[in-house]
Amino acid sequence: MSILQEILAWTQGLPTWQSDAVARLLAKQTLTADDLDDLFALLKMAHGIPDPKDRKPKPLTADQIPVPVKVTTHVELRAMKNMRHVNAIAENQHLPFSAAGMTIIYGDNGSGKSGYSRVLKRACRARDQMEAIHPNANLPAGKAGAPEAAFEIAVDGVAKDAHWTQGKAAPPELSSFAIFDARCARAYLDSEDDFSYVPYGLDVFEGLAKVCKQLKTSIDAEHAQSAVDLTAFAPLQGDTPVGKLIASLSAKTTKVQIDTLATLTPEELAQHVALDKSLKENNPKEKAAQLRLRARRIAAIATNATNKGALVDQAVVAKLRGLADSYRTAQAAAALAAKQFKEDENLLPGTGGEAWRELFDAARKFAVESHPDKAFPDLGAEAPCPLCQQPLAEGAARMLRFEAFIQQEAEKTSQARRTALYAEYKPFIAQILTLNLDDVTHGEIEILDPQLAADAKAFEPLLTERQEAIKAAVLSHQWDGIDQVLVNPAARLQALADKLNAEAETLEKASDEKARAVLQKQFGELDARVRLSQVRDAVVTAVTKLSHQAKLVQCLSAVKTNAISLKASELAEKVVSKELADALNREFKALGVGTLRVSLQSRADRGKALHKLKLELPQSRSPSDILSEGEQRAVAIGSFLAEVGLSGGKGGIVFDDPVSSLDHRRRERVAKRLAIEAAQRQVIVFTHDIYFLCLLAEEAKLAGVPIATQSLTRRAEEFGVADPELPFEGKNASKRIGALKAQHQSIAKLHKDGEEQEHRKQTVDAYFRLRMAWERAVEEVLLREVILRFRKGVETQRLAGVVVEDDDYTQVNAGMTKCSNYAHDKALLGGVAIPEPDELLADIMALETWRAQIDKRSGETAKKRKGGLIAAAPSAVATP
Repeated sequence: MSILQEILAWTQGLPTWQSDAVARLLAKQTLTADDLDDLFALLKMAHGIPDPKDRKPKPLTADQIPVPVKVTTHVELRAMKNMRHVNAIAENQHLPFSAAGMTIIYGDNGSGKSGYSRVLKRACRARDQMEAIHPNANLPAGKAGAPEAAFEIAVDGVAKDAHWTQGKAAPPELSSFAIFDARCARAYLDSEDDFSYVPYGLDVFEGLAKVCKQLKTSIDAEHAQSAVDLTAFAPLQGDTPVGKLIASLSAKTTKVQIDTLATLTPEELAQHVALDKSLKENNPKEKAAQLRLRARRIAAIATNATNKGALVDQAVVAKLRGLADSYRTAQAAAALAAKQFKEDENLLPGTGGEAWRELFDAARKFAVESHPDKAFPDLGAEAPCPLCQQPLAEGAARMLRFEAFIQQEAEKTSQARRTALYAEYKPFIAQILTLNLDDVTHGEIEILDPQLAADAKAFEPLLTERQEAIKAAVLSHQWDGIDQVLVNPAARLQALADKLNAEAETLEKASDEKARAVLQKQFGELDARVRLSQVRDAVVTAVTKLSHQAKLVQCLSAVKTNAISLKASELAEKVVSKELADALNREFKALGVGTLRVSLQSRADRGKALHKLKLELPQSRSPSDILSEGEQRAVAIGSFLAEVGLSGGKGGIVFDDPVSSLDHRRRERVAKRLAIEAAQRQVIVFTHDIYFLCLLAEEAKLAGVPIATQSLTRRAEEFGVADPELPFEGKNASKRIGALKAQHQSIAKLHKDGEEQEHRKQTVDAYFRLRMAWERAVEEVLLREVILRFRKGVETQRLAGVVVEDDDYTQVNAGMTKCSNYAHDKALLGGVAIPEPDELLADIMALETWRAQIDKRSGETAKKRKGGLIAAAPSAVATP
């Protein structure tokens, strides 16, 4: 199991925040302040402290580290293709890689090379994934998808395609490729003040321990900020429930416990005031007698208010209204019958009505005295009328008909309902609705409750007004507005009387020593609760801080580094070996940092052997202070190659601009070392350094290693366009001439189409490149590569084919001079007339003809000279 696989297995048992920290340390060289803030929040959240930003931990997963690949499995990367939504990289590109030897991909800055390398890092699950991959910003938001790419690979000779999409698991086969980054070598100051080399992956433990120490500092700072000053609550302490609560305040104290004591009902608050007054009273018995007398007077008013209010309440209104409505209905029916009776008899108006009925009843009553021997109304025709005292004559029969009318059902009903109404109505209107609220009692109430006094005073006229309104409604049948309920102060008056009686009872008890002690205790407890209610928020805040501190203490336990150190030691024992030390020293020497050596040191601790790779430095300072930036980069490359070599497999390796910060001598060493490595495994190099490209090509040639070159270019608004050819600067003279011919065709078309400005620009560029082609031809053909730009050393043996004649000087000088006339800003700005396309082609062909002639002549000269040396060899043998 690899170190990273061991780390993944270990993190399965870690808290999620700590696993998140490991994931970040594997992806970043240095954690930022934001990272530490995130981890601090996640740590606290794991111990019950909410995060306002609601951040979630992202533990390390298997997708984030390389998948274990068998040592015997051989994976080849043959091409990258079909990249989509990767920055502004052109889509549908195909970038091939040589399955054996070395592949060099050259790209200028801004060519899109970094887009390819970033995708490779993620697809191969490289540790360095700091640089983000963004979709093409030039596309509309709806068309920008997740970055993706396809890879042509071969697993043990079987070809297949592997697909990668950002956010999904990378193809496991590509995990066999190792991607170089500058983090492959680390040095740290251990507990013995020695600088030790840390193999790839083990530095995570150092980083995690550092994170824990930084988090401990943050915890300590926040713990100090949450300090609680409980002395502010000292006045609340004592032998009361509140005092005991305050004395035992802790993180376990609940808000419910505080609120139970700090929340008082209105009755409890009133009791607190009453107890305070009672205990302060000098003559409690006399005061109690006064209060009881006052209470009786107020209670009498309350009773009056209750009783009087009941006389005009809604029940009374409803009853009277019901009786009045019933009588009205019956009266209407009787009136209808009277009308019919009157119309039949041709009687006086009003006959049968109310006044008429009263008159008829009066006659009935008088007839008892005036006609004692007769039964009214059957008095006889000769009898005198009880009212007019004239003979009844025909009136006798009418009196009988009147009686018949009175005895009819409608009339009887009307009379019965009238009687029922007046039975309720007459007592009602006779009621006297006064409360008997005298000025003395009113004044006493006003002192205690001014609003109640005013309401009680106003209630009496309201009763009279309601009585008059009901009376009028009974007669008029207009009940509008009478359904409103009167607000009766009786309950409040009775409550006030009860309160006074309670105070009197308390005062009576206060006059007794035993009862007074009980009251003192009650008051003490109530008073403590009242004072607690006044500082309740402060107490809750203090408990919240205590709880926060308790959780921070738990956080402190979680950032101890003992387990981290133990795991680091356990893994170090597996990977730190003499073989690794020897491999590192070989690599450091090969890369020109031989002054830096690694030695394996062992010691025993409690019976266990411990090993470390000590960096032997000339001075006891940090490697970053002693070694130059270039030397540190060389150490990183050497460490990477040493660990890859000891892995046992033959998986390919990828370098992205490995020689940044290196001087030319160390670049040469790196090129040579990579060429040697390319004989053992597939090597892919991305570079923007044309000199390093040439060095790699030369070293590969010397090592007999196959080499393939590609380039990435920028065209219009697209980047990363794959080109099987190297850029113009990397081509030999023959290919440069070919490129110029192709450019001439474009220039001729521009001239024909009348594109004057672009024609001028391209022509100036062509003469600039033609001058470069002349320079390359001089190095490559005329001087037979004795001295070659971007190549180390001078190959003097090639002088055998070198001949420089006057005509050579003349042609080279003429060609270079003409190119110089047009390859400058003055020509570009129109200050010089540029040649026509035909003239440009003639100048290109002149170089091609001269190159062919010189190449042929040089070959013949070399052959002749070498043949002459061979022929002269015997004469050089010494005589005895």
